[in-house]
Amino acid sequence: MAGYRKLGRTSSQRKALIRGQVTSLLNNGKIVTTETRAKEIRKVAEGLIALAVKEKDNFDEVEVTAKVARLDKDGKRVKEVVDGKKVTVFDEVKKTIKKDQPSRLHARRQMNKVLYTVTNNETGKKKDAKKVDLTNKLFDEIAPKYADRNGGYTRIVKIGQRKGDAAMEVLLELI
Repeated sequence: MAGYRKLGRTSSQRKALIRGQVTSLLNNGKIVTTETRAKEIRKVAEGLIALAVKEKDNFDEVEVTAKVARLDKDGKRVKEVVDGKKVTVFDEVKKTIKKDQPSRLHARRQMNKVLYTVTNNETGKKKDAKKVDLTNKLFDEIAPKYADRNGGYTRIVKIGQRKGDAAMEVLLELI
């Protein structure tokens, strides 16, 4: 018996399907799919969530100074003339950032191997689209929610049969 379902696809198609649906599940919180796909997606998604729960507090907070361009009221960079040239004015700002420890960095890279990049576009304009970092979402939002659970992060709810081919459709959601 195989350790996974083939889903009637070649290996590259199957991996792409699973990656896409896991990304959608973690981004939206729920997806509608067939029962066999949901069981495969559940394995991958729960593994990523378990990894995030394990490594969620594994970082150091470091204070750094950064040069940031000074902006005017319109959001454009302020320039001043120095030696006959226009030069952007920079301010030094102190920021506190999270620096991953090696095990958390490895976990982040393992997650990035599975997850696709996601852009949220509420306005419908391409320039307004914002990239969502799903690994940060896993560590900052999803992992603290499941910190006290020992697995079982997803739920499969049967919806009924699909009209075209009578495949059992289910709702796969994060609990």
